[in-house]
Amino acid sequence: MMDIREILEILPHRYPFLLIDKVLELLPGERLLALKNVTFNEPFFNGHFPGAPVMPGVLMLEAAAQASALLVLKTREIQTGQKRKPNELIYFAGIDNARFKRPVFPGDQLMITAQMGREKRGIWMSHADISVGGELACSVDLIAAMKEVQL
Repeated sequence: MMDIREILEILPHRYPFLLIDKVLELLPGERLLALKNVTFNEPFFNGHFPGAPVMPGVLMLEAAAQASALLVLKTREIQTGQKRKPNELIYFAGIDNARFKRPVFPGDQLMITAQMGREKRGIWMSHADISVGGELACSVDLIAAMKEVQL
C-alpha cells in the first residue's frame, strides 16, 4: 500500500493533474490497485459540463496511465533498487483499445487496476481497467516510454 506521500515521491505529477489518491495493493511486476476519489471540487467539472458534471474520458486514461507508471516505477525500484531520477519522465507512446462503458460523476470512487505487460528496450506495455462500484467504467491498453529530459 502507498499513501499520497509515497505517490508524490514516485510520480512527478502534481495538483491538479495528480489523479491517484492511494495505492491499495501492489504485486511488483504483476498488478497494482489504486484509488481515485472524484469530487465536485475537481477543476474540470466547471466546464465539463455545467449542470451535468462528467469526468472527461481523457482524464480517466491519464489516471490509468499514472497507475501503470506507479506499477512500472515501483517494480523497477524493488527489483533493481533504482528510483526514478528527477529528470526521468514516462511518456505515452500509445493508447490502444480504449473503451468507455459508463460515465463518472462527482462522488464516484475510481478503482484502477493496472496490469504489467511486457517491457522491451525501455518501452512498457500495460493494461488498465477502471471500475466504479464494481461496474467497469473504462479499459485501455497503454504503451509508455521512459526518457531522460533536460530540466
